[in-house]
Amino acid sequence: MNLPFVPQPASALASRYDTLFLAMTALTVTVSALIVVVVLVFAYRYRRGSSANRVRAPLAERERMRRRIEVVWIGFPLLCFVAAFGWAASIYFDRSTPPADALEVAVVAKQWMWKLEHATGQREIDELHVPVNVPVRLVMTSQDAIHSFFVPAFRVKQDVLPGRYTVLWFTATRAGDFRIFCAEYCGVDHARMFGHVIALDPPQYQRWLDTHDAAPTMAQRGEALFRQFGCSGCHGANAAVHAPQLEGLYGRPVPLADGTTVIADERYIRDSILLPRREVAAGYAPIMPSFAGQIDEADILDLIAYIRQPPPGAEVPR
Repeated sequence: MNLPFVPQPASALASRYDTLFLAMTALTVTVSALIVVVVLVFAYRYRRGSSANRVRAPLAERERMRRRIEVVWIGFPLLCFVAAFGWAASIYFDRSTPPADALEVAVVAKQWMWKLEHATGQREIDELHVPVNVPVRLVMTSQDAIHSFFVPAFRVKQDVLPGRYTVLWFTATRAGDFRIFCAEYCGVDHARMFGHVIALDPPQYQRWLDTHDAAPTMAQRGEALFRQFGCSGCHGANAAVHAPQLEGLYGRPVPLADGTTVIADERYIRDSILLPRREVAAGYAPIMPSFAGQIDEADILDLIAYIRQPPPGAEVPR
């Protein structure tokens, strides 16, 4: 479905968004038109000097009529808008649940560019190459201000926040060059913070990967950083320090010293690196130093990619 004044839909969810938008527009226009028609009819029928019957009906009859009108006037719009809410909620839940087999890309926003890194190691600035008909999951954070990753042709938009990870996914349905915009005012050059999603047919995408072969991968860079910052001295298999083992940690529940439990996702690992005393694992002393100011967001994502690697023979829980 093509709408005027907007880009042709180019993702799996785009047409569903457009259909919902048209349905909501039609519903609100219909309800508004009904109100206007009723107002005009009553204004004309009961205008001064008209021959309309103004004799009041008996009270019981008026009460019955009032109840019928209220039931119809309240019930019908309520049912329509509840149905629209359920429709929108189903799209929202699908939009919020990336497929388990989605390709992952790390995104770091900064004034005024998009820095992107593929799991296989390819790095891009203001460009993102993706295959057609393959879901892509973006794990995004900001290095400074609040940004917003917006691809109009895909009908997807997600705020990108400093100090947090947000996730956005899409599946490009046709090859092409689609613009990326920052949809959150982020400074003097906000209007120049744009880029391109370049969707390629799978063979072309594979050729692009081969042409831009990158070594090391994100996980390999993360492993080098793991040793560079001395993490292996405490968290390694042969470490003498009593510290949590990180092998197989990602996606698992972690009991904390305060009695609560969290899931070891990207957010938990990031906070454990920068704010290690916020959520101390049960049974361990809060002795880990903070690496805030020593490591940037891109390196943290590489470390997370390394920690996310499953033990030999195991699957990564999602």
